[in-house]
Amino acid sequence: MRYLIPLFVFLGLVIFLGIGLTLDPREVPSPFIGKPAPQFSLPQVGDPAKTLSNQDFKGQVSLLNVWASWCVSCRQEHPLLVDLARKNVVPVYGLDYKDEREAALGWLNKLGNPYVASAFDEDGRVGIDFGVYGVPETFVIDKQGVIRYKLTGPVTQEILDETLLPLIRNLQKEGASS
Repeated sequence: MRYLIPLFVFLGLVIFLGIGLTLDPREVPSPFIGKPAPQFSLPQVGDPAKTLSNQDFKGQVSLLNVWASWCVSCRQEHPLLVDLARKNVVPVYGLDYKDEREAALGWLNKLGNPYVASAFDEDGRVGIDFGVYGVPETFVIDKQGVIRYKLTGPVTQEILDETLLPLIRNLQKEGASS
C-alpha cells in the first residue's frame, strides 16, 4: 500500500495538468466579476483638468479598455475599438496604464481615439485596483457600475462578435422594459 502513494500523487498531478491544459488563458477568473468597479478618480489623458471616475460608468453599459502606447497587442485591437466607437454601440472608456502622457496623446492622434474619455493611470495604481496585470484588458461594466466580464488580452473580431456584443446587448436590455 505504501508503494502506491507515489503512483496516486503522480496520477493526481497528471489530472490537474490535464485540466489546466484545457483552460483558455484569456478567461482568467477575476474576483471582481459581479462586484462594483473600484472607486477611482483620475485626470484624463487629453485634458488633465478633467477627470474620469467609476461614477461615469453608472446608468449605462460601458466598456473599460486598459491600454498603453507601448503595448503591441493594444495596437492590434485598436482598429476594432475605433470601429465599435464609430458604430455607437456602447461607450468605450480607456485607462491608459503606466504610460507617458505625450506618448499616449500621440498614439491616439495617429491611430484614432475610440474613447469617450481615457483616464491617465501613470503609476498603475487604479489598474492594480482593477486586478490588471498586463495590457490590454477590457471590462464590461453594467448600468449599476458592476463589472460583469473581464477579457485578458486583445479584443478580436471573434471575441467581439461572440462574447462582448451579445453580453452588452443583454445588459442594455436589462431594466429597459421596467
